[in-house]
Amino acid sequence: MMDKEGKVHGKGCVHMKKIAILTSGGDSQGMNSAIRAVVRTGLSRGYEMYGVKRGFKGLMNDDFFKMVSKDVSDILYRGGTFLQSARSERFKTPEGQKIAVENLQKRGIDYVVVIGGDGSYKGAQVLIKHGIKTFGLPGTIDNDIPLTDYTIGFDTTLNVVTDAIGNLRDTMSSHERVSVIEAMGRHCGDIALQAGISSGVDAILIPEVPYDLEAIAAELKAGFDRGKSHSIVIVAEGAGSAEEVAKELKALSGLDTRATILGHIQRGGTPSAFDRVFTSRMGHRVIELIEEGISGVALGMEKNEITYHTFDEIFAGKNKINEKMYHVFMDLV
Repeated sequence: MMDKEGKVHGKGCVHMKKIAILTSGGDSQGMNSAIRAVVRTGLSRGYEMYGVKRGFKGLMNDDFFKMVSKDVSDILYRGGTFLQSARSERFKTPEGQKIAVENLQKRGIDYVVVIGGDGSYKGAQVLIKHGIKTFGLPGTIDNDIPLTDYTIGFDTTLNVVTDAIGNLRDTMSSHERVSVIEAMGRHCGDIALQAGISSGVDAILIPEVPYDLEAIAAELKAGFDRGKSHSIVIVAEGAGSAEEVAKELKALSGLDTRATILGHIQRGGTPSAFDRVFTSRMGHRVIELIEEGISGVALGMEKNEITYHTFDEIFAGKNKINEKMYHVFMDLV
């Protein structure tokens, strides 16, 4: 049996099952707490735990290290990923995949946990096709993975964006301006939509819903004519550029309009309580699934329950915004 410091006790010990963890793609707040949950639950059940530095690139570079409990101390509340992340074109090649799989096999790794978004899930599926038992955890702030209500870091990012909007509101009101704020979300407008609702903005532009800038400009102008001191428009990056939208709204309305691109600040900050609990539940569930003989799946949350689906099911699914939520916004604006 192994204790939390990775020491083996007892006689006649057979093959100790080994689990490797990596993070890939864009980082998201809560990745560290997910790593911590997998590692500590695994150690408590007698598994040998390994970290892989810099994602799939680390698999190819043989950048592994054995983890014990103290390696994941004080990371529960830290943003980013202490395992670091990197994108790798080489892993997409048969040669790169062969090297990665050989590195896993020579170390006797039984399972791999991949934390990341859509691209990372495709890498996880590659490992499965090569006979590696793999799990996925949805690590992306965009909330754009099908078959889960939330992705890691989404809730924290909502808080970051909501705070930024509040700060901008103060200065926009002082100068009687319109602020156009660009949030992340290339294919999914969830950040803009939900942060917009929580902040009481005047317009939300997301890739899933067509919009009319002339109509929006007219509404903004009417608001200032009624005595409003500021207006805020939030735009998901997939729906347009804040600078271009601001320029056009200014031309259409005649109002002093400024653009703000929040950028990578949205990925930073300590994970929210929700993200810490969510990731802890998923990390713990990974080890339970191993003990149940289940692998080749990605985990998520549906109706507050931790669920799992095959990667094929996830790739066949389509991520959709909550249309009801958009209608809520339109009735409240």
